[in-house]
Amino acid sequence: MTSTATQSGPRGALDRFFKISQRGSTVGTEIRGGLVTFFTMSYIIVLNPLILGFVQDGTGQYLGGGSGQGENLGTIAAATALVAGVLSILMGTIANFPIALAAGLGLNAVVAYAIASLPGMTWADAMGIVVLEGLVILVLVLTGFREAVFRAVPRELKVAISVGIGLFIALIGFVDAGFVRPGAGTVIELGIGGSLAGWPSLVFVFGLVLAVILMVRKVRGGLLVAIIATTVVAVVVEAIGKIGKFDSVTGENPRGWMLNSPEVPDSLVAAPDFSLLGQFSLFGAFGKIGFVAVVLLVFSILLADFFDTMGTMVAVGAEADLLDDEGNPPRSKQILIVDSLAAVAGGAGSTSSNTAFIESASGVGDGARTGLASVVTGVAFLLATFLSPLVDMVPSEAAAPALVVVGFLMVMQVSGIDWKNYEIAIPAFLTMVLMPFTYSITAGIGAGFIAFVVIKLAMGKVKGIHPLMWLAAVLFVAYFALEPIKELLL
Repeated sequence: MTSTATQSGPRGALDRFFKISQRGSTVGTEIRGGLVTFFTMSYIIVLNPLILGFVQDGTGQYLGGGSGQGENLGTIAAATALVAGVLSILMGTIANFPIALAAGLGLNAVVAYAIASLPGMTWADAMGIVVLEGLVILVLVLTGFREAVFRAVPRELKVAISVGIGLFIALIGFVDAGFVRPGAGTVIELGIGGSLAGWPSLVFVFGLVLAVILMVRKVRGGLLVAIIATTVVAVVVEAIGKIGKFDSVTGENPRGWMLNSPEVPDSLVAAPDFSLLGQFSLFGAFGKIGFVAVVLLVFSILLADFFDTMGTMVAVGAEADLLDDEGNPPRSKQILIVDSLAAVAGGAGSTSSNTAFIESASGVGDGARTGLASVVTGVAFLLATFLSPLVDMVPSEAAAPALVVVGFLMVMQVSGIDWKNYEIAIPAFLTMVLMPFTYSITAGIGAGFIAFVVIKLAMGKVKGIHPLMWLAAVLFVAYFALEPIKELLL
């Protein structure tokens, strides 16, 4: 009897804290979902160093030191995994929402190529701008402004955001696997020259077919099973064929693996180097590029952070069936607080602004409904600081099928839009299509907001526009016209 009570006590406490049963889930499902999310976003441990690690700052230095030949990549990878792990655990415990966080793609490229590389700027100055942006956005959350804007968005536009993100992450999955690539005479095309070439593409197709079959047959943990099984196949294919990795810089070996080469490592453990933590200068950029330039840079990052997360929490919440009648997830303020702290932590950890990852929807698609899944993802990231060789075994071709499948699940919500009502249907359409077409969640949301306000004005329905929608539309106009504004002011 004592043994049974001891075992059931912790399970009961865990269940109550995360509301696991209340949300129709189980501990096993949450653990599985957390691992699926980790595997679908673990590529950031490899990709973030590749984006940040080969760019010289305005003084000619590389992030993490070295000559830019790759010796600094391990340091950036360790910091990337550590910050992502801590923040994902915070999201799970504070907000109890199944969203994981890591260095934001797109934002890291902005930090590297548009901020750190400015004349006279150092990496510490650039990361200081990221910290400033996070502090500003945190103030907006604590004052209630960020959540108020979120609640002012019409419900059908929130549905459109979710559907658009579904299309977007499906495209990410296809691109990450090399299934879709830039074409010679077209914007994008199937594989290489319009056909699938190379074993990695076939491995992706195998993984996608397996994931679809497991989903249709309602196999528990189907996405995780598909990722693991496809990784095993990839390792065997690489061992036999010695295919190697595609070099995205030189274009060499186009039939190779897109991100990770699934090779069995010599060692499963590597000691992490956390020396990048705390290497930022909060106000250093002001003396290098001036006050106006700093404000414009903070604004551009802030707006992307502000609305990317809004779209992600709506999409994930809808997939998990956690939204209320107005399309708002539970504990919205706590979600936004952690996300704001993520920007601060990302800058302080020299990994660029961290933000909510839409890949979290893959874990939700596998059944995750609570913050326990985020905690599991976070713990996996922390372990990855030591087990990076093992993480490197999972190629993007094995993880990408989960994104495509979840993209389909999210697009199913399109029926929640009244397509006969042009006043909402056109903004919704622009929101959905511009996310994948521009490769930007923010651009899609901005286009939808502006179109909504313009159409309401044209129809003489000014009272139907919430004051915060007015403000958001104006801010997006400024965001889209940022370059001309810079030219005028600088």
